[in-house]
Amino acid sequence: MAGNNSAVADDAARWRSIVDSAVDGIIVIDSRALIEEFNPAAERLFGYAEAEVVGRNVNLLMPSPYHEEHDGYLQRYLQTGAKKIIGIGREVTGKRKDGTTFPLHLSVGELRLGDEQKFTGIVHDLTERVQLEERLRASEERWRAVVESAVDGIIVIDDTGHVEAFNPAAERLFGYSEQEVVGRNVNILMPSPYHGEHDAYLRRYVETGAKKIIGIGREVSGRRKDGTTFPLHLSVGETSVAGVRKFTGILHDLTARVAIEERLREQAALARLGEMAAVLAHEVKNPLAAVRGAIEVVGSRLPAGTRDAGVMKEIVSRIDALNELMKDLLLFARPPRPNPIPVELGVLVSSTAALLREDPALHAVRIEVHGFAPPLQADPGLLQIVFLNLMMNSAQAMRGDGEIKVSVEATSGGCRIAVSDNGPGIPLDAREKIFTPFFTTKSRGTGLGLATAKRLVEAHRGTIDVRCPADGGTTVIIQLPTH
Repeated sequence: MAGNNSAVADDAARWRSIVDSAVDGIIVIDSRALIEEFNPAAERLFGYAEAEVVGRNVNLLMPSPYHEEHDGYLQRYLQTGAKKIIGIGREVTGKRKDGTTFPLHLSVGELRLGDEQKFTGIVHDLTERVQLEERLRASEERWRAVVESAVDGIIVIDDTGHVEAFNPAAERLFGYSEQEVVGRNVNILMPSPYHGEHDAYLRRYVETGAKKIIGIGREVSGRRKDGTTFPLHLSVGETSVAGVRKFTGILHDLTARVAIEERLREQAALARLGEMAAVLAHEVKNPLAAVRGAIEVVGSRLPAGTRDAGVMKEIVSRIDALNELMKDLLLFARPPRPNPIPVELGVLVSSTAALLREDPALHAVRIEVHGFAPPLQADPGLLQIVFLNLMMNSAQAMRGDGEIKVSVEATSGGCRIAVSDNGPGIPLDAREKIFTPFFTTKSRGTGLGLATAKRLVEAHRGTIDVRCPADGGTTVIIQLPTH
């Protein structure tokens, strides 16, 4: 019997040493929620000595509202067997002796000692884990705020090329929402041939490490949702998240820069053209005038109505056409700077139409001018060249027989002038080239009329646009600012 008592005592001591050495807090309560056991780890967690809590209600270790609810929950369980936390674990909040609270994981087990029902709670401090999660969450929120507020597009893909992140700037660039692209292959943002080549390139890099763009930046083309393309600078970085390879692309829209570069190249070309035109005018125009005068003298000595007299007349006509070309070339290459004065555009358009009506070759062309706009600052001489050119183009497109309608109306920032005809319109393949110098759809034309009109309108800080309605004809729209 003594041996049995000794074994029991040894067994109890062993279990006591296990409980006392446990890292997690262990608390035993009875069916009335009174504390019976409170191990050293629980003392460290809650700041109470065991002697301070034994015999007291366990709810002193709980903040509101759990403090007030616990006894009711325990009684309900004892009466109905309805479990809320017993037999499982969950994250709760504990209350220390000093009143501070902290996060913990509580698992509760039930046991019987004879006729007595006991509950054992194992409490694990989650303070460090929660702090780490909060730091990670704060870090993630901070970086997400940085990414979402970035002016440049930022796209993250996995090692198979599928999009994982797509910031608001990328949405604005490509016209897709994040939901539309996440999970899809990034090559939807690329025009051909890059669309078809990207997967093979990425696979080759993953297999061999051979870089083509990763780690560096270069200029490429992007493809918007609507199918249009645009220039952009792409730099790609590589990272690893939890051992999984990711690629981050930063995209900067180069549309404005490319437009400026094209404008500078165009201006440089125009400057060279202006120099050439000035030389031609000096070297050719005066000799042409002398040749024309000589031919007129010779022609005047020939009998009227003869073949030779007709040839001389044709030569003079061709020289005059060449002179007009020189004038057009000089006007296009070196347009005069506008000398703005208050101009009523309705009156200016009407007077220009009156000049055209005086041309016998255009007697079958009907020109209607309607609308009104307040005076604005402009150069009437230069704008008359523009309007005369547009109306002459319309008349020639209708082969001298048709109707031209010119509307003038005020806008919020200036004036809008629309010149419309009922001619055949402009072929689709010619519309993009219509303002290109020396491009023409006429059998005899310099191809400088619309190009010069565009330069003169832009010199007034205005815009010019050509439209061809589906029902036929052509409309040229000019927008001029008030100042």
